[in-house]
Amino acid sequence: MDGMFFIIALGAAAAGFVQGLSGFAFGMVAMSFWAWVLEPRDAAVLTVFGSLLGQVLSAITVRRGFALAKLLPFILGGLAGIPLGVLLLPHLDMAWFKALLGGMLVLWCPVMLLSARLPRLARGGQVADGAVGLAGGVMGGLGGFTGTLPTLWCTLRGYPKDEQRSVIQNFNLSMLAVTMATYLGTGMVTRSMLPLFAIVAPAMLIPSLLGSRLYIGISEARFRQIVLGLLCLSGVALLVSSVPVLLQRAG
Repeated sequence: MDGMFFIIALGAAAAGFVQGLSGFAFGMVAMSFWAWVLEPRDAAVLTVFGSLLGQVLSAITVRRGFALAKLLPFILGGLAGIPLGVLLLPHLDMAWFKALLGGMLVLWCPVMLLSARLPRLARGGQVADGAVGLAGGVMGGLGGFTGTLPTLWCTLRGYPKDEQRSVIQNFNLSMLAVTMATYLGTGMVTRSMLPLFAIVAPAMLIPSLLGSRLYIGISEARFRQIVLGLLCLSGVALLVSSVPVLLQRAG
């Protein structure tokens, strides 16, 4: 039991630092630790709790670049997309979904890393931003992937790092708050999880603040590299979890 608590704390600390630095990716990092010691349902609830707490800390400590007019289409689209994703979930082949999304990230993100001269997407305006928010909300309802497409989209848009972080940070904060409220309302959060919450919260606090402090000093180019690198790693993690399942089916 002590070993389990140590792994939970270690995962929370690592994920808190990465989220503080990049504004997202808590779940990807934490689940790489917690998947070994927690049941999937408990891990999902703990991930949403830690992600939400990290986003609240980041919103307090990193407040640069906030622009409500730019953020609002993403949030409105995301709020509309979450229930749609929940409705689609029973009818979706999750293995194929993860494989296709992971493949896209693994192929596209290195291209963007290697080519800093890719043209920025300037068309579509707020309608396109809202559509991407909708897609992010749907993906959140399907499996908690709220930030993946909006993060990639903001990078394609060529937003300055403070604007990009502000959009992703506050979009994820909104989506996670809705998700956590849903978990509470449906009884997914139980009393047995409270000791785990009490481990995650202090374990991630200082690393998250350190990550936020480090973010302030990094350049635009370095931030782009960190974001695309984390998205690529997210794609690898999705492929690792889905390809063996598909191969087993084929065999």
